[in-house]
Order: sequence, then C-alpha cells, then structure tokens
Amino acid sequence: MTAPIRASWHVGRVDGKRAETSSAARIELDIPTWPGNHAGSHLDIRLTAPDGYQASRSYSIASSGPTTRVVLAVEELSAGEVSPYLVHQLAEGDQLEVHGPLGRYFVWIPTEDDPSPVQLIAGGSGVVPLFAMAMARERETDHADFRLLYSTRAPEDVFFAAELAGLTQTFVDIVHTRRSPPGSPRPPGRLTQESLADYVFPASTTPRIFLCGPTPFVETIANWLLQLGHDPTRIRTERFGGTE
Repeated sequence: MTAPIRASWHVGRVDGKRAETSSAARIELDIPTWPGNHAGSHLDIRLTAPDGYQASRSYSIASSGPTTRVVLAVEELSAGEVSPYLVHQLAEGDQLEVHGPLGRYFVWIPTEDDPSPVQLIAGGSGVVPLFAMAMARERETDHADFRLLYSTRAPEDVFFAAELAGLTQTFVDIVHTRRSPPGSPRPPGRLTQESLADYVFPASTTPRIFLCGPTPFVETIANWLLQLGHDPTRIRTERFGGTE
C-alpha cells in the first residue's frame, strides 16, 4: 500500500470493545467497504441523534494495512459530545458512520529510498497512530531502526501495554510523569531537553520523527528537537486539544 487511498463514507459494525485504560476504550470495527489504510491515518466518526442533530470527531487509527478490520482507542473527554458515547454507551453490534481513511502527511510508509532511523514520540493518547506505525514495522522484514518514546502519567494509563511489551522491531521507552511501576529504577518525572536527547536518535543520524500528543506537549518537544539540531523538514507533528 504505497499509493494514496481515496476517502469516503462507510458503515461499520462494532465487532469488539473493551477497556483500554480507566478512561479509554479499544473499539474494533468491521467495515466491509474499508479500502485499508496507511499507518498513522485517521478517520471521522459521525453520530446522529434521534432529532437529527449530528456531531463528528476525528480519531487516529491504531491498525493499518489492507484489511477491513479497523481498530480505534478512544479516550473520553468529559465535556465532549462524541467520546463519552463511544467509551460508555457504544456496544458490540452497534453501527457507526465513518469517513476515511484520512491523512497523507502523518503516515509512515516503508521505503527503501530512505534507510534512516524512525523516531516516534508520543504524549498520552497520542500514541495511537504511532502504535500503528510500530505494529506495521513488525510486519516488515528489513527496514530502518525504530524507537518509540512514550510519555504518560502512570502505568495504568499506558495504551496497548501488552503489545508494546511484545514489540521486537521497535525499542520502546516509557516515561511516567506522576508514578512509576513498582520496582522501577527510574523515578517519575516530566521529560526535559536533556533527557529527551538521551532517549531519541541523535540529529547526526537524520531520523524521520513522528510526534503526536496534546498541543503543549508537541510544541515543547518540537522546539527541543530543533534546539538539539534535528532537521525541521524531518519532523512531522500531529496534535490535539483538551476539548472536542
């Protein structure tokens, strides 16, 4: 899958749902007309109320490839119109209207023309599209080195914990800002420019960097990367706010 994929509206059926964290749900959709998607893509979900009122929000896709199975991991925003319904009320067998796949800028597509390493940096639920990239890397037999730096509050807030622990082609570093796992030699704390330099590929290796998370996190990390000498044309960012 290297060519752009045309976006359109689809109807999907909820084929599975379970808690991902205390405030997020993993939702598996079966979308018969889905054309597949690149790792890092997103889609829009449209909900329609009985009175005709509609609300639509964008969500990153945690899966990729030529499949009609689409995986989402949605974190609830308490003041939101869509995420509370998806996390608490949506049930297996329900149908959803989705539009996608969307996004051509923030996607990872394997290429032999660029063997440089790939650095993934996530804050909170911003790990979702980067998880899709890391899982896609697992299916590649020969490609660039991958690293994932994931900042989250506490161990129970980690998305895809079991899958991240099982990755063989991506080196994963998880930084907890409020509470570390029992027995961890690393105390909790926010990233700094100095610690960031220790976690990511050095600028001399000209890595491709994918950075996703809340807007303040993305802006801070992107600025530190530039100060560390990284090429701004090699940094791709995706950010989200605190409200829907």
